[in-house]
Amino acid sequence: MRRNDFWPLAAVATLLVITAGWWALALWPLPSSAPVWIERARSVCFNTTESGLPDLSGWLLLTGQPFGMFALLVVGWGPAVRGSLRRLWAGARGRLVALATLVLVAGGGVATGVRVATARIPDPVLAGGLPAESYPRLDRTLPPMMAALVDQHGRAFDSARLGGRYAMITFAFGHCRTLCPMVVHAARTVRDGPAARRGFVLVVVTLDPWRDTPARLPALARQFGLDEDAGDLLLGGAVADVETVLDAWDIPRVRDAATGDITHPALVYLVEPDGTVAYASTGAPVQLAALAARLR
Repeated sequence: MRRNDFWPLAAVATLLVITAGWWALALWPLPSSAPVWIERARSVCFNTTESGLPDLSGWLLLTGQPFGMFALLVVGWGPAVRGSLRRLWAGARGRLVALATLVLVAGGGVATGVRVATARIPDPVLAGGLPAESYPRLDRTLPPMMAALVDQHGRAFDSARLGGRYAMITFAFGHCRTLCPMVVHAARTVRDGPAARRGFVLVVVTLDPWRDTPARLPALARQFGLDEDAGDLLLGGAVADVETVLDAWDIPRVRDAATGDITHPALVYLVEPDGTVAYASTGAPVQLAALAARLR
């Protein structure tokens, strides 16, 4: 090896260390006593889900970061790096260092595979069995301030849009990875199954007007599997308007200012054709189907 091999090899070693640290930050299992800032850093940097693993954009960042940095190194310093690596491999100690590095990289790959394979997505339970005969009716009216919201087509909401049909109204947000898709799926399943004869419209109101902007509603409607032919609606709008509507529905929620994620319960309201809000359900399919059958 030559004296001027130091800097190219140091650059390669630095990129390997940075990449290892980057992946460790994203994937290393954390104890319950871990500092809060680590969890927040993971959430912000990698969009970490409740499984402890990054979402698709986080994985793209994790894989793109090392390739991007090494590509820049090769483009800017390619001949020097290749020459230094060849000379490193030519010596016995150099080959030992190179092989040890490859073993560590392979070990990191195996550890990543094990981490992904053993991750378990939390299974939030939509609690609620068959409702008792005394299950209370709400007998409320649709909040009039819903008229301030717009649907995935950019049209203002009007209760007349329900067409005098039964409706299920629930609340979700696009970045939610567990509870929201489960609630919307349960409502769709009941609507298309046990309650199909009543012809329900499914209405989803965003809980996250900061990110679920009107421009994103068409994509989110597809993400939630809403049925355009059935008249399903995804409603959003200005932050103040959406917040006012959520307050009118008495939706408890807490937004994490650092990550934007929202903690909220599973709720589905069942609405009768005359606009009467009859029941509130946790969204458990068996409960939702039973309450749908009790509607007038």
